[in-house]
Amino acid sequence: MKKLAILAAVALVGCQSNESQPSESEETTMKYANDIHSFSKPNEAAVKHLDIFLDVNFDTKIITGVADWTIESAEGATEIIFDTYHLGIESVSTDDGGQVDFSMSDEDEILGSALHIPITNETKHVVINYETSSDAKALQWLDPEQTSSKTAPFLLTQSQAILARTWLPCQDGPGIRFTYKAEVKVPENLMPVMSAGGNPTELHPDGSYNFEMPQAIPSYLMALAVGDIEFRAIGENTGVYAEPTIVDTAAWEFADIDAMISAAEDLYGPYAWGRYDIIVLPASFPFGGMENPRITFATPTILAGDRSLVSLVAHELAHSWSGNLVTNATWNDFWLNEGFTVYFEQRIMESVYGREYSEMLASLAHEGLKDEVAEFMHGHAEDTKLAIDLTDRNPDDGVTTIAYDKGYHFLRLIEQTVGRDRFDAFLKNYFTSHAFQVMTTEEFVNLLESDLLTPEEVKEIGVQEWIYGTGLPENCPVPNAVRFEKVDAAASLFKTEGTLPTSEEAAAWSSHEWMRFIQELGELSVDQLTALDNAFHFSKSGNSEILAAWFQPTIRAGYEPVRPVVEDFLIHVGRRKFLTPTYKAMLESDKSEWAKEVYQKARPNYHAVARETMDDLLDYQMAE
Repeated sequence: MKKLAILAAVALVGCQSNESQPSESEETTMKYANDIHSFSKPNEAAVKHLDIFLDVNFDTKIITGVADWTIESAEGATEIIFDTYHLGIESVSTDDGGQVDFSMSDEDEILGSALHIPITNETKHVVINYETSSDAKALQWLDPEQTSSKTAPFLLTQSQAILARTWLPCQDGPGIRFTYKAEVKVPENLMPVMSAGGNPTELHPDGSYNFEMPQAIPSYLMALAVGDIEFRAIGENTGVYAEPTIVDTAAWEFADIDAMISAAEDLYGPYAWGRYDIIVLPASFPFGGMENPRITFATPTILAGDRSLVSLVAHELAHSWSGNLVTNATWNDFWLNEGFTVYFEQRIMESVYGREYSEMLASLAHEGLKDEVAEFMHGHAEDTKLAIDLTDRNPDDGVTTIAYDKGYHFLRLIEQTVGRDRFDAFLKNYFTSHAFQVMTTEEFVNLLESDLLTPEEVKEIGVQEWIYGTGLPENCPVPNAVRFEKVDAAASLFKTEGTLPTSEEAAAWSSHEWMRFIQELGELSVDQLTALDNAFHFSKSGNSEILAAWFQPTIRAGYEPVRPVVEDFLIHVGRRKFLTPTYKAMLESDKSEWAKEVYQKARPNYHAVARETMDDLLDYQMAE
């Protein structure tokens, strides 16, 4: 960006942020949890509002930014500290001192560098001119051929857990909330969307767009996507963004969004964020979805063509209450975000699609949880605690089935113990009374014991064991998936007698029943796999969940017809949920050379979040 443009931007955001200063009556006593993953000291000086100008340059793969932060400070505070990671800080100014000298700490491999800015008690604004590095971990720059339409480049961000600091200087902890306004400049043929209000539905001729998030959010929910995208309305306050080649497919797939929102509001109170939209990203997106407020970021792998994988939408929608509304105070408390959200997701799915359907989802989660707990207990037992300790570790290490599904089973056990009516009343009050606040594990335990559970129920449930103990307690609930009984019988019949499921069964089964069928088969011979593939064409499935499940027995058995399918899938799909078990199957069946050959080709297409996990799994540095 030219210097003149930067100065103009500073003037613009300076004017905007003056309007956003909190009044004395709005100020609150600052009290923040100690966050081991942030350099910031918010109890001394904290951000409250951001006005930001972003210039997105696809040629250099760099974002140039001007961040004007409105701050609050304690009496006597002499500096405010921001988190950064490979950011180029060009200059810093304050409203009471003009341009100021700043300093950067030595870089920490996980946390990056602390940006120290001097302030006085009169300082209300800090303006930071900066630019991102070309390898900023939150940013994925995609060439046209890496997209669905193949016609234009694409940019997506993934800020969770501590990657927001790689594309804007911020106090990058989940316990620190701020509102924001943004002006974003992009190429004229591309459209941006953000985790904010004001997302456009058509191109602006000058490539300039304005956004506003009036509800305070933590930095990990800052999100930006830029590409050749179009919008389709679904309901009055819902819709979908996607590339032109898939936008109508996505709109059809997500037709039940409004029913899900109604079910969620009936359970736990009004949706607090105005609109709820979804953007379907290119396949390299590392997660199934990301709950960015007002606009969920989603993988195209949920576009199954039969609406069978929309539980992911229910999950991200549920985050509008659990996580976005009431947020884990630190990443050690991550299970409070995800365990609650899985529970809420299951309740939404039950309300919209029925108990039998939701129990299939719960059963699949239960089996996956048992497997992961068993694996962790061999050398990493501490990681099976809900209250995980991530000191000196990347918080991404806590993104496991434990936080999600052990957390869910714990909450399900509470519901079973106290009854659904009591638990629903407790949860509704929990979301209402703690809206736009944070929660620690210790505070939540206190709430349980003071507002819901009797001492006898605390003992019956084993609250301390569930949260602070390793492994899976013996009283873990077991879902009753009635619809899986026929599936399990069919799998047993095939293994023992070679009898295939009937055409009637095949036509009636959902994606979840097919996944269960494949998982129950275990190890099979090449002849058995051939018979299944000839009958049901698994290797040609357009359903990513079924395909990824099919890779497990076929890779291990050396079923050659699946080999090119695996390679194509791994090269084009970046969802970590599928990458990890597929590469593991290759490694565990003496196909490590093949795994590394494929990864060498696939790695440039993966987001940094997925690359870090796969680099470790495949010992990528040694392979080089």
